[in-house]
This record gives sequence, C-alpha cells and structure tokens, in this order.
Amino acid sequence: MCGTSLTFHHDLRMFWGYAPLVGVAQMSKHPATVGQSRHRTSDGKAAPVSQRRPPVALSPRLILLLIVGVVLLYGVIYPNLHVVLQSLQRDGNWSLQNYREILAQRIVLKAIISSVAISVLTVMFCAGIGIPLAFLFERFTFPARRLFATLAALPLVLPPLVGTVAFIFLCGESGILARVAQSIFHLERAPWSLRGWPALLLFHAYTMYPFFYVLTGAGLSRIDAALAEAGRSLGARRARVLTRIVLPQLTPSLVAAALLTFMTSMASFSAPLLFGGGVRMLTLEIYTARQRGDLTLALTETVILAVISLSALVFFQRYEGTRRFAAAAMKGAAKTRRTIATGSARVVAMAFGVLFSLLLVLPVLTLVVVSFAREGSWTTQTLPPSYTLANYARIFSDSAAREVFLNSLSMSALAAVAALLWSFCVAALIVRKRRRTWHRLLSWLILVPWALPGTVVAVSLAEAYGKPSSLAGSFILVGTFWILPVVYFLRFMPLVVRSVQASMEQVDEALDQAGRSLGARWWQRFFRITLPLVWPGAVAGTLLAFVIALGEYVASVLVFVPSNRPISIAIASELRDFNLGAAAAYGVVLMAIIAVSMMVAGRLERLRS
Repeated sequence: MCGTSLTFHHDLRMFWGYAPLVGVAQMSKHPATVGQSRHRTSDGKAAPVSQRRPPVALSPRLILLLIVGVVLLYGVIYPNLHVVLQSLQRDGNWSLQNYREILAQRIVLKAIISSVAISVLTVMFCAGIGIPLAFLFERFTFPARRLFATLAALPLVLPPLVGTVAFIFLCGESGILARVAQSIFHLERAPWSLRGWPALLLFHAYTMYPFFYVLTGAGLSRIDAALAEAGRSLGARRARVLTRIVLPQLTPSLVAAALLTFMTSMASFSAPLLFGGGVRMLTLEIYTARQRGDLTLALTETVILAVISLSALVFFQRYEGTRRFAAAAMKGAAKTRRTIATGSARVVAMAFGVLFSLLLVLPVLTLVVVSFAREGSWTTQTLPPSYTLANYARIFSDSAAREVFLNSLSMSALAAVAALLWSFCVAALIVRKRRRTWHRLLSWLILVPWALPGTVVAVSLAEAYGKPSSLAGSFILVGTFWILPVVYFLRFMPLVVRSVQASMEQVDEALDQAGRSLGARWWQRFFRITLPLVWPGAVAGTLLAFVIALGEYVASVLVFVPSNRPISIAIASELRDFNLGAAAAYGVVLMAIIAVSMMVAGRLERLRS
C-alpha cells in the first residue's frame, strides 16, 4: 500500500509539478474537505469539485512546444506570409494584378524558365558524375582509392563565392587554362568564353555533384548485397540487377541528392552574377529589383521563386513516398569490394584517379597561387610574374579585415549554437512520438527555410522586420548586427535538426526508461544518457551549419550592414576593385578556417566517443 501511494504521488509530481502535492497533503489532513474546494462562492458556500480549477503548471514538454512554436511563427510563418500578402496588394486592394503584369513580361518568364531548366540539367549532369563515382569507390578497390575517394568530396568545402572566384582564375577568359591554350596553339584570343549556360552548368556540375556522390555512396554501404547476388544467381544480367534491384534500394538517397542539387541550383547567385553572361535567373532578378527600389517586383518574384522551390520539395517527397519499398534494405551479407587485378585495368583506374583528382584540386591550387600574386602584376601572363606576402600581411594587419573575420566567425557561431539548442527542443517533441498531423506540419515547416533560396529568406525577413508591424510591434531587425545571425539560423537550422533527430532516433528508448526508473530527472537523463550518445551527430550537423554560414553570400548581400560585414562581402568588394590577390587571400584564409573547424570537430567527436 505504501509503495502504491509513493508511485501515485510520483506520477502526480511528473504530470502536474509540485503544486498539487500541497493540496494532496491538505486533503489528507482534513478528510472532511474532500470533494469541496478551498474557495468560496459568492454566497459563502464551498464550491463543488466540478468548479475547482486545477493548478496551472508548465511541463517541460509544453515549454518546448512554446519555444518551437514561437520560432516557427516569427521566423518562418510570419515573414513568408507577410511577403505573400504584400505581393497581393495593389493600390490598397487585394488583387492578382501584380502577378499578371509581371508574368506577362518576357524577361521574367525567361528568368523562370532559365532557373528551372538550369536546375533540372544540373541534377542530370551531377547524377551522371556522382553516381558512377560512388559505385567506383564503393564497389572496387585499387591503389590510392581512399585518397581519390576523399578528394572527390573536396568541392563541398568550397564556399560558393570562393569556388566561383577560383573557377574564374582557372577557367575564365583571362584565366590560367585559357592562357596556356593560347600559348600552345598561338591564338590571338582566348579559345573559350566562361559565359552563359555552358559556364553555369560546368560550375554547377563541379560544385554540386558531391551531393550525389556522398549520398549514393552512403546508400551503397547500407543496402543488402545478398539481394543482388540472388538476382545474379537466378540468371539476371548485371544491367538488370542494377536497374531492378540496386537502384530501387537507392531511391531515398537518390531522391535526397536530387532535391539538394535542385534547391542549391535554384538558389545559385554567385555564379550567375559573375559569369552568367546575360542568363536570366530569378535570384539575380530579385536582387536587381531591390537594388533599383522596385519592391513590388522583388516581392512578387520572391513569391514565384518560393512557390517553385516548395513545389519541387513536395514533388520529390511524394515521389519518394510512392517508392517506400526502395528503402527497405534487408539484413544480409555486406558488399565486398572487387579488386581490380589486371594490369591494364589498374593502370586505367590509376590514371583516371590522378586526372580526376587533378581537376578537383586545380581550382584550389589556383586560388592559393593567385593569393600570393602582387597586385597589378598579373595582366597577360599565364601565371603571375611576381609573388609577395603583402596580401596576407594586409589581411592580418588591417583592423577592418580582422573585423570582417570576427564578424563572420561570431555570427556563424551564434547561428550554429542557437540551431543546436533549438534542434534538441524539436527532437524532444517529435522523436519516438506517435505521428500526428501536427508532427508532420512541424517537420514540414522546419524544412521550409532550407527549401527556400537564401534570397527568399533574406527578402522575407527584411520586409517583415524592416518597420513596425502589428505582430512584431516596434521590433526591427533590418539595419542591426543581428539580422545576419537570424538569417543564418533560419537558413541552416534544418541541417542541425535533421542530424540531431536522426541521432536521437537511433538511441534505444530503454536507456531513458532505465534512467527514469532509477529516479533520474529529465535533465539528468538528457546530460548523462542522451547527449553523450547523440553528440557525434549533433556536432556534425552544427559544424555543417557553421561552415556553410561562414561563406554565405546570397543572403548576406541583401541585408548586411557595415557593422556585420562578413567575409563573402569583403571578397566581392575586392573583386569589384580588381584586387585579385586580396580576394584570393580572403578565400584561402576562409578555406583554412573551415578546415580547422572540421579538424576540431573531429577531435571533439573522438574525445566524446
């Protein structure tokens, strides 16, 4: 009986908090008052039990729900809804006139078609490069395979603007490769022009194929090799086994890679800006409209770009939902890599690996070489004729340059840490809970900032918090230091949420139940059981958000102010002033910071494991 009473009191404490225990104690002392309230009605009589209000206590789950709800309301729902409503305003009335006029313009239609077409073609080219590479490095072994496999993911650590600058120095009309071709073939002008659709598709393929390479490789390492072997034992040819058994199992990985590639291409801004060659892209059109003060056009194009991106998200998710069998990999024999034994095949594989690695490393090496070039000395020569440390000395000695790095580091760190803390709140609400409609809505709202291009997120926040409003009051973000950390947080928090969520779903629920049975409070179970187990995944997601935010340019160029000028804006400013060496030096230092961050995160993971 005593044990039952203690259990009952413990359940009350967990559900209501400590306040009801006072009432329980009072009722035990005064049994005559059971069924009556301590409060009196207007005529002085005791109020019945049915009129008694339970004590109000905020449970941890309710607090988490409030935190998540406030962030999604003010960070996702309100800014995007504000932009939609503003785009529907015409002379104080609700109307679709803005859309009719804008969609009737040939320039806007061309921008929409170009953005979608380039994104679709980018997905196709990246799949054609990344999937075969994943099969090569996952299914075969040959000398230096690990080195080549690591280098294949190198473009992922290049920030978009830095990669664009490196590509211009290497492949541009006045770049190193063009000068080499001119000198070899004695040409008067560059043999090619890094402009237009071919240049954009080439750059997108170089920088985005790792999505397919990494995700396909991860999928190949998880699927059951016994199914493919069973198909071959039944007489199926390799091509049929690939199309009917292996690729269907890879559907989740391929869909995720296609979605990431499509979204990244739709959000592309640096490449179309620097060598688009007149190619109309929606991101550029929005930027241009804001620069010339045409807010109506900018807001309407922002909504159009958001609709296209969210439609792609829904399409890919629905397609994946119709192919759920593809993710159902059974447990079986692990796939062993085949050794390339013949001499000619090994030579071909080695030659391909060396050539491929050289193509990947060349842009980075070019950036390093140009960073030591003396300003104004590199004109018509193939390589810079003179070198100096002045570019780096200027960066580290100039207070304005140091401030740029401090701004980027502090803003990226604030956004990443905030995303980590918020991700634990989200994961605590939706992990291992019965799936309901609001769970699916919550997951979809979290994905929205990642699905939307950075241009859309920046414009939405600038319009929603650029002046006092009924919902936000006098709270204004535009023109303050905090606008960019908020943009970074909203843009990249889905990455951290997915990492933390995936890690927490792999933790056995019995461990938490065991800690609860031993009397540990929720915060003790979190810090002693959950956090050590999910730490590697949480660090990986937080690191990814941090390094991407360091090189963010698309959103930064729209809302930055002098007090929070980041590295990407400094690089663009140096390019605009034709200080090529300084721009390259900024890019090299940024890549070094990213490399150090990744090494530190790896060290932290090893310490916690």
